[in-house]
Amino acid sequence: MDRMEELVKIINEHNYNYYVLDNPTISDKEWDKLYDELLKLEQETGIVLPNSPSNKVGGEILKGFKKYKHKVPLYSLNKVREYDELEKWFNDVKNSVENASFTLDYKYDGLSVAIYYKDGLLVSAGTRGNGQVGEDVTEQVKTIRTVPLSIQYKGEVVVQGECIMKLSELQKYNANNQDFLKNARNAAAGALRNLDPKITKSRNLDIVFYSVNYIDNEIKSQIEQQEFLKQNKFYTTYDVKSYTDFEDLKRDIIKIDETKSQLDFLIDGAVVKLNDIKSRDELGYTIKFPRWAMAFKFEALEVTTKLTDIEWGVGRTGKITPIAILEPVELAGATVRKATLNNYDDILRKKVSINSYVFVRRSNEVIPEILGLAEECQDSKKIEKPTICPCCHSKLKQVGPNLYCLNTYGCKEQIVDRLSHYASKEAMNLLGVSEKTVNQMYEKLGVKSVVDFYKITKQELSELEGFKDKKIENVLSSIENSKNCTLAKFIYAIGIQNVGKKTARDLASKFKSLDNLINANYEDLIEIQDVGPIIAESIVEYFKNDNNIKIIRDLINSGVKIQDEKNAVVTDNYFNGKTIVLTGTLQNYKRNELTEILLSYGANVTGSVSAKTDLVIAGEEAGSKLDKAKKLGVSVIDENQLLDILKNFND
Repeated sequence: MDRMEELVKIINEHNYNYYVLDNPTISDKEWDKLYDELLKLEQETGIVLPNSPSNKVGGEILKGFKKYKHKVPLYSLNKVREYDELEKWFNDVKNSVENASFTLDYKYDGLSVAIYYKDGLLVSAGTRGNGQVGEDVTEQVKTIRTVPLSIQYKGEVVVQGECIMKLSELQKYNANNQDFLKNARNAAAGALRNLDPKITKSRNLDIVFYSVNYIDNEIKSQIEQQEFLKQNKFYTTYDVKSYTDFEDLKRDIIKIDETKSQLDFLIDGAVVKLNDIKSRDELGYTIKFPRWAMAFKFEALEVTTKLTDIEWGVGRTGKITPIAILEPVELAGATVRKATLNNYDDILRKKVSINSYVFVRRSNEVIPEILGLAEECQDSKKIEKPTICPCCHSKLKQVGPNLYCLNTYGCKEQIVDRLSHYASKEAMNLLGVSEKTVNQMYEKLGVKSVVDFYKITKQELSELEGFKDKKIENVLSSIENSKNCTLAKFIYAIGIQNVGKKTARDLASKFKSLDNLINANYEDLIEIQDVGPIIAESIVEYFKNDNNIKIIRDLINSGVKIQDEKNAVVTDNYFNGKTIVLTGTLQNYKRNELTEILLSYGANVTGSVSAKTDLVIAGEEAGSKLDKAKKLGVSVIDENQLLDILKNFND
């Protein structure tokens, strides 16, 4: 029994570090060894401790949901959408409460849950329901990785949180399962309210905790509530602080709104609460809402609109991609007329059709995505699977879930897309060579291969619309400058299917020279951490193609010099080997320019902050990434410190 208790304590600590702190402290192999030992002891003794991680696997299918009476009512929140409405409420509370201060938190877009602990053990859990009575989801909640089965506090306590499915988990699930999930909120709610706890487990849900609803002890404020939650290893994501000035509060709400697309979970607003618990009791409640809290709702990132048609586009690899044409709708500050669908299988999985209403989501300022069918109409009609290329009318071939046009060197859309990709800023950075310019070059100058860029003359450019002396000079100069490039940029520029900028950098770091990469086999490629079977196959097939090899040789013969990786990275410097995150607005660098500089110094630049991050470079208006860095104790420098460091490199 002593060894079982020891194993449970060790494994639960590692799980907390991994799932809540995002700071793994043990390898998967070592974790498996500990867990297997625990399971063996449980089987031999017939004893399973209440807080054993084996309880998170999920038991038998339940026959139905029991009613769950809440120990303390779970009220919903009153909501406003305008800052002047929020300010009025803020001032009304201040006028009613002496020395009032307020706290701010995310308004999570999930399913509210209350969990009851006694003597340090999880006893029961229920959904909000009508606030008085919900559904008993104890067995489902036990499977959720960020819910502790035991806590340090040994009294009675009820904590409240929001059950969510992270967007990264939703993406993984949809990539590996046939039952397509439309959005993260519905996916979380559906899993938590499933009678089979194993279904709940399979969705990799989280519960983010934000409230202590009842405790047989005294907690005086919202800030103390969060401290209690952290001390007892509950998962929280936003560090609350107190506000007495509305403009300070408003500024931070705006910051949350502006940075919400960087989060890995959905929020639809911010929650403002009176900090002092005793003062809350004095203000009391309406029939539905607490008078001491208010939700500020953000503009929706998800709407419903009609899908009126499908356009089929051809990419540089020949892949045929459907673009949904929509009835114009306002979404996240923009008028949306088009949205992406991945392929024809995606259309079938999402069950969308012409003249049907669909869910549309927009985030990160990119083209919106169709999430799934909202409602079919009487005049809805099936989207037909294309059989010929919409550009060159060649017969299409199905490869896995995707359709391809195999007319690689005769299909205009493919050629123009390849040329545009090669010329793009992230690739060879041919200034002034936009997609419109590439179309002109294709039509009037016969540019059909990236090699042809290096044959263009001043006289030929003068024949193109909009090309005057200065522009001609800039284009020719940038083409000449592109002849000296890093290996990573060249790998990305040639447009190998499934190889993005990060993979190109990883390949350059691994193989050091283009010849080494060309001669690499499948086994060599699969050794790279983020290169899976599909990417490895794409690379092998690309370099097997004689036409591709000829283009590369012709580029080299045209004067393109590819810098070997071993000469590109300066290793004896402050940044070498560090994992770095950029956040906020920089005055002296564009984000991609600084990324390239840091990569040249041997850094690994990533998009999100975790315990594995070594350094955050914070510009103006840095948001949630900076907050998380401070929370995790990650080193932070500002732009002035960055400039000083870089200056020292160059002195």
